[in-house]
Amino acid sequence: MKVTVVGAGAVGASCAEYIAIKNFASEVVVLDIKEGYAEGKAMDLMQTASLNGFDTKIVGSTNDYAKTANSDVAVITSGIPRKPGMTREELIGINAGIVKTVSENLIKHSPNVILIVVSNPMDTMTYLVHKTTGLPKHRIIGMGGALDSARFKYRLAEALEAPISDVDGMVIGGHSDTGMVPLTAHATRNSVKVSEFLSKERLEQVAADTKVGGATLTKLLGTSAWYAPGAAVSGMVQAIACDQKKMFPCSTLLEGEYGLNDLCIGVPVILGKNGIEKVVEIELSDAEKSKMQESAAGVSKTNALLDL
Repeated sequence: MKVTVVGAGAVGASCAEYIAIKNFASEVVVLDIKEGYAEGKAMDLMQTASLNGFDTKIVGSTNDYAKTANSDVAVITSGIPRKPGMTREELIGINAGIVKTVSENLIKHSPNVILIVVSNPMDTMTYLVHKTTGLPKHRIIGMGGALDSARFKYRLAEALEAPISDVDGMVIGGHSDTGMVPLTAHATRNSVKVSEFLSKERLEQVAADTKVGGATLTKLLGTSAWYAPGAAVSGMVQAIACDQKKMFPCSTLLEGEYGLNDLCIGVPVILGKNGIEKVVEIELSDAEKSKMQESAAGVSKTNALLDL
């Protein structure tokens, strides 16, 4: 199993590190446009191999896509990160050109690759890859819901004063501060609905804190977060590489599911060796359906800014 990570910044390097530590890939290629940067990150990570007990080979490359040849999965993290006060949507003009070029180069050297898009605005960048590459929809996946759901579970565990392993929950919808739809009514603690433990007001606060999870960290850090995004991507890559058939909320092209068409947005899917193997349609309340429609409208508005 060969995995490529494009972008050797904080998210890309964390992603490569987590993939290597999990020891399911034979090789991870890290590519960046900055001279020597990816090579340095790869060397630094390889020097942790004996300490962290992994045998995955990590290779760095300065913009040489030939080194990515025959990758099974490629992760696109390249683009400029959010700065404090900047929305994901404001990144579209710059990042669209980057993502288009990167995806074309990856497919040129790895025609059977499965692409995971991380670059923001993520749902729109995933849609762009669909519109410009011609890859089948199951091989183009946007990472958003996996991260948002991890943040949701963190906030739930915090509110419940419970270990996070007790908690399960999911966020669907767009990967933006206004587009996320945390499914509080479906969230559980060891199969018991969290509404049995938390008041409606506390659950609303959990949902609100989840939706601004990325912005909260950007304000604290001065840039986008990287540990949780890297971990979210590594989990998705592992599910594909090991054919785990795991369910993640991911941004995928919808063709009638959830009453939506011709846009990429976060919904639960099954990930396996073929990429997205199934879109899982769950029963939503009228309020959840309304929020999902609002989220889709926001994503479509951003998509309209693309120069397709």
